[in-house]
Amino acid sequence: MWGFLAALISGALMSIQGVFNTEVTKQSSLWVSTGWVQLSAFAVCVAAWLFTGRQSVSALWQVENKYTLLGGVIGAFITITVIQSMGALGPAKAAMLIVISQLIVAYLIELMGLFGVDKEPFEWRKVLGMLIAIAGIVIFKWQK
Repeated sequence: MWGFLAALISGALMSIQGVFNTEVTKQSSLWVSTGWVQLSAFAVCVAAWLFTGRQSVSALWQVENKYTLLGGVIGAFITITVIQSMGALGPAKAAMLIVISQLIVAYLIELMGLFGVDKEPFEWRKVLGMLIAIAGIVIFKWQK
């Protein structure tokens, strides 16, 4: 149950963050806004680390697949692309396309067993679910 609730909260926070970041970008610049997002996120993480146990940061260098340490770099590009898509499409359309992209890429990662994820068998019902979601975007975007 917690995973379900956490996913709902995550989606809501991502939409709110995208709107906030887009507004900051309009009043500053893409790189200033993105830098602020990453810097403020870093500050929150350091504060949380100080108050919740202070596990060794050196454990990062023990991570087996070093490419997984690129999550922060990917996070910067996520921030940039969310800002740009929300600015161009508006929050609702951008969020729908972002979610569809996440769903398709996540399913491909599962199908191929990439990045240490357990490989899952192909299921037509999951493809049908994605097609229905894509149809939803077409309907949502449809204008008179």
